[in-house]
Amino acid sequence: MPYTPSGFFCDRLIRERERRDGEGSLSKPLRFSGQDFTLLKQECIQKKSLFEDDTFPASVESLGYKELGHKSNKVKNIVWKRPKDISDNPQFIVGGASRTDICQGDLGDCWLLAAIASLTLNEKLLYRVVPQDQSFSDNYAGIFHFQFWRYGDWVDVVIDDRIPTFNGQLVFTKSAERNEFWSALLEKAYAKLHGSYEALKGGNTTEAMEDFTGGVTEFYELKEAPKELYKIMNKALERGSLMGCSIDSLVPARFETRTVTGLVKGHAYSVTAVEECKPSQHKDSKVRLVRLRNPWGQVEWNGPWSDNSKEWTTIPKAEKEKLQHQNAEDGEFWMSFEDFKKNYTKIEICNLTPDALEDDKIHKWTVSVNEGRWVRGCSAGGCRNYPDTFWTNPQYRLRLLEEDDDPEDNEMACSFVVALMQKNRRKERKMGANLFTIGFAIYEVPKEMHGNKQHMQKEFFLFNSSKARCKSYINLREVTQRFRLSPGEYVIVPSTYEPHQEGEFILRVFSEKRNTSEEIENRIEADHPVPAPASAGEESEEDQQFRTIFQQIAGDEMEISANELKNVLNRVVSKHKEMNTEGFSLESCRSMIALMDMDGTGRLNLQEFRHLWNKIKQWQGIFKHYDSEQTGSVNSYEMRNAVNDAVIRFVSHSGFRLNNQLYDIITMRYANENMNIDFDSFVSCLVRLEGMFRAFQAFDQDGDGTIRLSVLEWLQLTMYA
Repeated sequence: MPYTPSGFFCDRLIRERERRDGEGSLSKPLRFSGQDFTLLKQECIQKKSLFEDDTFPASVESLGYKELGHKSNKVKNIVWKRPKDISDNPQFIVGGASRTDICQGDLGDCWLLAAIASLTLNEKLLYRVVPQDQSFSDNYAGIFHFQFWRYGDWVDVVIDDRIPTFNGQLVFTKSAERNEFWSALLEKAYAKLHGSYEALKGGNTTEAMEDFTGGVTEFYELKEAPKELYKIMNKALERGSLMGCSIDSLVPARFETRTVTGLVKGHAYSVTAVEECKPSQHKDSKVRLVRLRNPWGQVEWNGPWSDNSKEWTTIPKAEKEKLQHQNAEDGEFWMSFEDFKKNYTKIEICNLTPDALEDDKIHKWTVSVNEGRWVRGCSAGGCRNYPDTFWTNPQYRLRLLEEDDDPEDNEMACSFVVALMQKNRRKERKMGANLFTIGFAIYEVPKEMHGNKQHMQKEFFLFNSSKARCKSYINLREVTQRFRLSPGEYVIVPSTYEPHQEGEFILRVFSEKRNTSEEIENRIEADHPVPAPASAGEESEEDQQFRTIFQQIAGDEMEISANELKNVLNRVVSKHKEMNTEGFSLESCRSMIALMDMDGTGRLNLQEFRHLWNKIKQWQGIFKHYDSEQTGSVNSYEMRNAVNDAVIRFVSHSGFRLNNQLYDIITMRYANENMNIDFDSFVSCLVRLEGMFRAFQAFDQDGDGTIRLSVLEWLQLTMYA
């Protein structure tokens, strides 16, 4: 989906300012949709009214856009009701939140419900997401709130308590207790976070696990699982990690189909316990068991150690009580660890910190978070298979400063986890967005380049192989992998598999010891000569030609307007075929006058015009250097370097450099539909940049690089440029 600079970049600047003020943390979450729960509730109590959320209304728009959209028969008989209209004695939580409170309804969000079931195993985590001080009695106002981790920030999501029903029954998630509603309201808040209920259809348990914890997830394919997997799972549960598992279905049409063993393919399960027991026939050995839960609240495993199996008769009553064995069709069941490995395909473990679960030691990890985006034509270069554009992807310099503390390991190495997460794809589904296939590669920085922040150019990647990389590019929300590398400097290059795919991402780096990671700005040194303007006192044949044309158009006043400037420039350009341009637009000429008009007349005199022409010739030299095939245009990926070159030489004389966000804006503003930029657009871009620099410097009277503007001054600055 295309982005507009005024939307995305303003939001990003606001978010960065909020983070500087401490917002987005657990203690000070961001207000989703700008809604303050406390103030809204107080207002409703004072007015003696029930809250109605106009940002997520009780309407078809909140249900969905396709299968649950306006044209769907499924939504015709849905009625939104408050819990007080569904039950005589509605309760937020009955007898403590538990995994049996989550039963799936008519929405394919088993992945979400499996994560919620896992969340109930850790009260501290649960009540971070589901604040406890909420009820249908004390100061009830029809308003509730929930908190989620969202791409580096904690956000507080406010909802009203109107939920979809059909014939008086909840349509989506419900509790085994008919008068309990926390799970249904949590699902609604999560649906609001993603734009609609339908946006929750289909997904990966790890998404919700991370949104509930801010943790990082690692996958294990059970066919390739480490020998100590049982121990890893046990430690994960002890440390409060959330776990889910599933059985892959190779045929999409057979998703969520029940097998003869009672297990369901293409369906998400929660792992809720691992235990050992000692049956009477096993004198010297114990049986390792795994407890799982189907979010449907029914349909269970029917093999060994299932609810009614004979294996339960071989263990003492005390052992049964310890394992909380129940003979009930509630979706929860036990099975042996060996059967677990045989029947399930993969397991996902969301760690609250990425401590190596194989290790007995508890480590404290440091984390660095970087936000970025791939912009078509500028920084969406695709994977290494596309060498002409791969180098343009965002790059992050990683400095591993200290090796791990492990006296038993003779290797000097640093452990770290890289997690690349694409943002907002689920929310943008209604606009046709799907998950991109993403991944990353890590390159070692040569020692002679340590310390600088130069964006690695195409040649570097042509002649250097990656030091490490993710196992594969995959269409998941997040790709995560653990590495061990020697202390030093590295460059992480996150990318989509195909080039020209536009989207936002967050890159997190967790390390056992101190590390730093930061985005590298695209900076190069100019390496080619640029024509110098004629020295003072000389008048070349070209200057004489200029004077003649200028006098013919300007007349006795010897000043020209934007329209006249266009005629002058295009007549001169027509005599210089080497410029390979169709001429300049009226809008470009207006910008040029705004830049060069020193006396405020809105017109250019001959001296101002000559100065402008010298600039154009200098910019032309840079443009021709990057237009190597003489097509009259520069590829938008090369535009980054061309603009950077011009800024270094002719625009900013204070050492200032553009950042990657500005290059993204430039590409979106000036590139055509083929991702090319012609000479007119190139000049327009540089004129605007120089105008902005000059205007800023005019306001920055003390030269400290910061200014404070009123609204009118801000408008003057932007209109001037």
